[in-house]
Amino acid sequence: MASLSAFQLNVFLILAFAVTAFSALSPYYYDHVCPEALPTIKRVVEAAVYNERRMGASLLRLHFHDCFVNGCDASLLLDSTSTIDSEKNSLANKNSTRGFEVIDQIKNEVDKICGRPVVSCADILAVAARDSVVALGGSSWNVQLGRRDSTTGSRTQADKNLPSPLMNLPRLIENFKRQGLNQKDLVALSGAHTLGFAQCFTFRDRIYKDTNIDRDFSKERRRTCPRSGGNTNLAPLDPSPLSFDTAYFSNLVKYKGLLRSDQALFHGGSGSTDGLVKAYSYNAGAFSSDFAKSMIKMGNIKVLTGKQGQIRSNCRKVNYY
Repeated sequence: MASLSAFQLNVFLILAFAVTAFSALSPYYYDHVCPEALPTIKRVVEAAVYNERRMGASLLRLHFHDCFVNGCDASLLLDSTSTIDSEKNSLANKNSTRGFEVIDQIKNEVDKICGRPVVSCADILAVAARDSVVALGGSSWNVQLGRRDSTTGSRTQADKNLPSPLMNLPRLIENFKRQGLNQKDLVALSGAHTLGFAQCFTFRDRIYKDTNIDRDFSKERRRTCPRSGGNTNLAPLDPSPLSFDTAYFSNLVKYKGLLRSDQALFHGGSGSTDGLVKAYSYNAGAFSSDFAKSMIKMGNIKVLTGKQGQIRSNCRKVNYY
């Protein structure tokens, strides 16, 4: 009887392992299902970035903003319906997230070359983020694949979970902790702000009210961001916003972080994240390595796999057939 129980236990463990292995993400997920999927995504991303280099930052941001709201499930891409209050309308996304047309193009091209919808919109976001970084001079990494798409979205959860540009360090740490991300992940992933631009209303208070800011830097930013009006005027997040490098961290050490949430990572020796900021500012290899690890970790947040969710035919709409 005892041996039978042991045998049953072994069978159970083997089956459990098999189910886990089957449902886990893998960088080789599409190798046999559609080997041309990833090269197709890369081609479309490279063309989009070549056409407008700023698009690389926008595609990277889409992946972040998707994963922080109920996991990496492409919920951000869903348009509003009678039953879905789109995350696109949240405070952090409205009139700021962009690149949806590029994702649509990728989806159309991938489904065409695969012969059917086999690549999830969630995976497209993850791969497009990686390919955007590479297209702008960053290092590559193996994207874990096999996500499925959600059938709903939540503007309320987006408002609750997406980090604000006004957050201080304790709030940022707590915000990332809720997603299973630690302080190293926070600093490494914030390095994504080596790319892209921010709108005036997101940093106005910083350049007019904060004291932990380089005086010449604040004067420069005030030229295009007045005390009132010009809310959508853009400013670069670091001196080289179209190249993936370490200038973002070098800026923080000089108190030239554009957003309060950026400068919050460096306090001049008294902050718990100061050491990492300094290290990344002069060690591009360490930053690239940690960024890749944190991107993979973030990409695993509450993913749908196996029979969960669906593979959408249109990234903006739920399949109802």
